[in-house]
Amino acid sequence: MSLLDPMLVYQLIITVCLLAFLGILLWNMRELPSLPEHKPETGAPLVSVLVPARNEENNIKRCITSLLHQDYDNYELIVLNDGSTDRTGEILDTLLRSDGGALLRIIEGKALPPGWHGKAWACDQLGKAAQGELFLFTDADTYHSSDSLSRSVAAMQESGADLLSMTPRQEMRSFWEKLVVPLIYFILLCYLPLKLVPATQAPSLCFANGQFLMFRRRMYKRIGGHAAVCSDLVEDVWLCRAVKRRGGKVMSYNGIETVNCRMYRTFGEVWQGFSKNLFAGLGYHSFGLFFLMLVTALVYIVPYGFVIASATAADFSIVYFWLPFLQVCIALLCRLLIAGRFRQPITGALLHVFSQVVLLGIAVNSFYLVKFGNGSRWKGRRYNFSGKRG
Repeated sequence: MSLLDPMLVYQLIITVCLLAFLGILLWNMRELPSLPEHKPETGAPLVSVLVPARNEENNIKRCITSLLHQDYDNYELIVLNDGSTDRTGEILDTLLRSDGGALLRIIEGKALPPGWHGKAWACDQLGKAAQGELFLFTDADTYHSSDSLSRSVAAMQESGADLLSMTPRQEMRSFWEKLVVPLIYFILLCYLPLKLVPATQAPSLCFANGQFLMFRRRMYKRIGGHAAVCSDLVEDVWLCRAVKRRGGKVMSYNGIETVNCRMYRTFGEVWQGFSKNLFAGLGYHSFGLFFLMLVTALVYIVPYGFVIASATAADFSIVYFWLPFLQVCIALLCRLLIAGRFRQPITGALLHVFSQVVLLGIAVNSFYLVKFGNGSRWKGRRYNFSGKRG
């Protein structure tokens, strides 16, 4: 067998890519810090905890109750009811009258202006109502341990961060949640060296999770708040870039001990949610989306075809069986390592190839909705900014 054999070269390239992804993952798992286990040591700045809520009747009570029972002494809790058409408003009113409700302030959202997407507009209103030195924007589908706020403030103080984000523990109960939701962590941890996010001011190296974003007030105002990302469906990444462009420091933490989140519950929600975010998260760059699809197919799906075809033909050559089999094993190892570290279901990790097939379908749908459809639908609203960033 010649080392110049095109198929051998191809298989070696795929294997090297997977080994590189595994290396990035191992580095990220070693370098991603956990939140401090103590309260702030140098005072307790006022924290404004800000929650946008639209049609969150399944989540809002658990979220707000957890935020009303923090062991941090100096915070306000403001919830914006963003035109909910379900029982969200009723549940919030009940919480307002409950024990601990004195901490809670509810504001009714204004009509969505042209050119804005819903979450950015809700957060913009919350930011203008906040009084704190620190702003924590957190989603209504999150649940916080009692020390979540105190540990996060301690991390802000120790790191000197202007923006702090984290990777919450994702709750997954249905089959489709377990299959697809972990891909967020897989793409993040295998493709992006997180240590470089605070180490360099390069805006291209960014990570922030909109489920938990803690800003210093001065930096939030300096970047123009959520008005700076008014038309960005994946506003967290663009907020991170805005902070870095202003010379700010961004820090990421492993937050599975302090924050839980259940993003989606059904296949329809998984499909719509990922379709809404995928193309937008790549800045509506068609080349970037097609490159991701190509990598997904060649690196994670095609090796299974080689292994099955070779095993069926009893051809156990290094090129057509053993190298593809090694590729399958490396990809599965990456998923299993992530599942173990971030408390994700093992079943979803073992079905990694099927999650990648679904990802390809989501990518096609995401592209179609923007380029040929009427835009993405989410919670009764449709977003279509013609693939342009505002």
